[in-house]
Amino acid sequence: MLPDRTTLNQFLIEERRRHPGATGDLNALINDVAIACKAIAKRVACGGIDNILGASSTTNIQGETQQKLDVLANEMFLRANEWDGHLAGMVSEEMEAPFLIPARFPKGRYLLTFDPLDGSSNIDVNLSVGSIFSILRATMPGADATAADFLQPGSKQVCAGYAIYGPSTMLVITVGTGVHGFTLDPQLGEFILTHPALRIPTAAAEFAINASNSRFWEPAVKRYVDECLAGKSGPRGKDFNMRWIASLVAEAHRILVRGGIFLYPRDSKEPARAGRLRLLYEANPMAFIVEQAGGLASTGRERILDIVPNALHQRVPLIFGAREEVERIEAYYCEHNVADYDAPLFGTRGLFRASA
Repeated sequence: MLPDRTTLNQFLIEERRRHPGATGDLNALINDVAIACKAIAKRVACGGIDNILGASSTTNIQGETQQKLDVLANEMFLRANEWDGHLAGMVSEEMEAPFLIPARFPKGRYLLTFDPLDGSSNIDVNLSVGSIFSILRATMPGADATAADFLQPGSKQVCAGYAIYGPSTMLVITVGTGVHGFTLDPQLGEFILTHPALRIPTAAAEFAINASNSRFWEPAVKRYVDECLAGKSGPRGKDFNMRWIASLVAEAHRILVRGGIFLYPRDSKEPARAGRLRLLYEANPMAFIVEQAGGLASTGRERILDIVPNALHQRVPLIFGAREEVERIEAYYCEHNVADYDAPLFGTRGLFRASA
């Protein structure tokens, strides 16, 4: 290993040295997660060669058809993390109830939540996908975790991260001391620190939203998007580009590197749902990463990391990115979301009727 190339393990050891009381259990757990991500990256890279593309014959707890790689990635996370004695339990988007550590293995001090393969609908068309994870402290270390043990606000996370499987495989993590990106060296089989101290650029010129849902958006979101699309001639006085990849990991990674804002707001398409993204293993880890990189993450009405979960698979709206952009949308929710929106979509003005 060249002396100027810092591996993930070296980075974690240096972080632990700053905390003399640390046991090293968290480092070992993060390394186990990294092993799962390496294994998933290898299978994703095989594409159709191993006949693992396409839908499986099963559905997850949300009633969504699972892709074959969803099932495989979930199993890889479980096998990589169940044995080392650092976890009291795991929960996943793909499982109804917590996964209990098998009796033959010791139980540890942490809980792991994860989305094993985010954006799996993109697999068949060879676009970027990823894995998302979050680590919490166990309520009862050494004992089997219950569902209630996982219902902690995101502010309690001790680590969060994601892997993105694109042209290169990257692991991006935070342990509460900033955000750092590691690129997988396929020859060495090691994650190498390539993007230290990532910060979301303060100036934003891109936004990501699924415009096909525009007829269901709330007034605050309509106003924000209209103003962006109005460009230089509108109230923002500058041009914006719109992006949508349908992969939370890919959207978040672009924003970390290049700036912008992501919106998956609550809408009226399915009124019974408070939002679309899962709080424990999508919104919370992304919010932790984003805030550590200088941005904000919100539902539009409240900070994501302050929400106390009420169910393992709770869904929430998610808006994150450059701090000033998120604050702008929060202001629109606060000031105007009770009123009807008056301007046409893609118009040049962002006005609201006064409340009746």
